[in-house]
Amino acid sequence: MRVLVIDGQGGKVGAQFVSGIRERLPGARVTAVGTNAMAAAALRKAGADAAATGENAVIVACRTADVIVGPVGIVIADAMLGEITPAMARAVGQSLARRVLIPFETCNNIVVGAEGMSVSALLKKAVEAVAALAAEETLAK
Repeated sequence: MRVLVIDGQGGKVGAQFVSGIRERLPGARVTAVGTNAMAAAALRKAGADAAATGENAVIVACRTADVIVGPVGIVIADAMLGEITPAMARAVGQSLARRVLIPFETCNNIVVGAEGMSVSALLKKAVEAVAALAAEETLAK
């Protein structure tokens, strides 16, 4: 399974996800794209197999991913304090990959049903969702 993790700002959320998926699915190929160099470095340090930075890296990586994981803002142009460009949001949205979006309520986006969940609970659910997708893929073969 090819998992693409996209994160911005400091990359802390994505790094926690990478660590979690490494524990749960050690055989997964994890590619990380940070919207900035600091985020990419955090994702790589957390155990991603490969890491890159920027708009074109998101566009290219979305073409080959089986699953894309990140904050809900990765599908919203100008989200994450402007770090998500319209081209990035479009690439994520148009990808054939399954998307696991972590519902953070920042940048004026309110996700109903996610109220009061801690970051650790949200990340645990995201890891479980990707593991379930991996199990489906294994059964389908």
